[in-house]
Amino acid sequence: MNNLFEKLQERFEKHPQRHRGLSWDKVQQHLEGKLDKLEVLTKMEETGGEPDVIGFDEKSGECIFVDCSPESPSGRRSLCYDRAAWEKRKSARPGNTVMDLAKEIGVEVLDQDWYRHLQSLGEFDTKTSSWILTPGEVRKLGGALFMDRRYGQVFVYHNGADSYYGARGFRGLVRV
Repeated sequence: MNNLFEKLQERFEKHPQRHRGLSWDKVQQHLEGKLDKLEVLTKMEETGGEPDVIGFDEKSGECIFVDCSPESPSGRRSLCYDRAAWEKRKSARPGNTVMDLAKEIGVEVLDQDWYRHLQSLGEFDTKTSSWILTPGEVRKLGGALFMDRRYGQVFVYHNGADSYYGARGFRGLVRV
């Protein structure tokens, strides 16, 4: 766990624009003794997410960690959106789904608002894209949403939920 703390602190100090007004001491206090959350952060790290603090929720008193890797986390790509989409594919099924892997890791998939907030803190997904939490009415029609940054803008797109690409993964959020 010490290695994880070192990585998180180094990333925290390297990117102060992501968490203005927060001190590492405060973040470390939130992390200490929370083995379940540390396991989640470890899994985020192991799958290429590079988690970092991007906010503090005053109401709940929680630090908000999000995958801040420059591109969609490399260990979470080539996934269709959910189990229903995976089952719809009769051949060439990917190894997993966004929603199943997010549950395994213990993260929330970013929704459009969180993704846009992340993009306000830096430039992410300039060569890749990330699935985002898709509204039920879109999902019922067979679609799913993803986002990226191109031409200096953040875009939201749609695709069949059963599609998957080597350059599309997902970003997660965990509250500590």
